[in-house]
Amino acid sequence: MATQTEPVDLLKLENQVCFALAVASRSVNAVYRPLLEPLGLTHPQYLVMLALWDRSPRSVKDLGAALQLEPATLSPLLKRLEAIGYVRRRRSDVDERMLEITLTDAGAALRARAETIPPRIVDRLGMPLEDLERLREALNHVIAAAQQ
Repeated sequence: MATQTEPVDLLKLENQVCFALAVASRSVNAVYRPLLEPLGLTHPQYLVMLALWDRSPRSVKDLGAALQLEPATLSPLLKRLEAIGYVRRRRSDVDERMLEITLTDAGAALRARAETIPPRIVDRLGMPLEDLERLREALNHVIAAAQQ
């Protein structure tokens, strides 16, 4: 912390928002890892499943928009989820140019097991739910500002 006479060093590592976000992201993903392993999911795959549990089927384009992922990043995730039997990829009956992603029965059933994850994350982080909600809102503001 700088005193009144000492200017803030804007290039000091611990003063960088990007550094705090990067370390927080890696740290939180590490908290998720042991909870997701029994489900056979990585954190990015878990995010895909969350979007599909919200609504299925979805087009790859819609899924990419919801997850803010490019098709080149999303495609390998979907292929892996299909290989483990959680999703099905198929051409739309309405527009064959559109690839639809649908949950399989196994993928839909996985939701019940995943419902235990959020409370365990809250418990592991040891932060009140209200603080985590405020943090999420603040991060959403950062994301919106960065995308303008």
